[in-house]
Amino acid sequence: MDFKNNEAIYLQIAGYVSELILRGKWPPDFKIPSVRELAADLQVNPNTVMRTYELLQSQEVLYNKRGIGFFVAPAAAEQVLAQRRERFLTQELPDVFATMRLLGIGLPEVQRRYEEFNQTQPISAS
Repeated sequence: MDFKNNEAIYLQIAGYVSELILRGKWPPDFKIPSVRELAADLQVNPNTVMRTYELLQSQEVLYNKRGIGFFVAPAAAEQVLAQRRERFLTQELPDVFATMRLLGIGLPEVQRRYEEFNQTQPISAS
């Protein structure tokens, strides 16, 4: 995983875990890698992964079985989807609109390109 400098690593890992859940790679009640395993895989400090897991647990995306490990919550995909939609609509989309206005790009052009994209880019489970 390549980390960006403009966002905390634990948040980037949370995004990575959320992506795996949304893509169905980690289904509900799936036992996810231990803190140490994921830290070793991503080459980060285990405390960083623990912070990620605690954040996702507080968001009801993961749950912990004491002594066994962390698991994907039954409604995790819906929870992640709702959070990501809200973030996109309130934080990212206004920036897109500002750029569109600056460049003189209208909604009809965006809609046409979006439809082309949907026809040529199937949703990937990878």
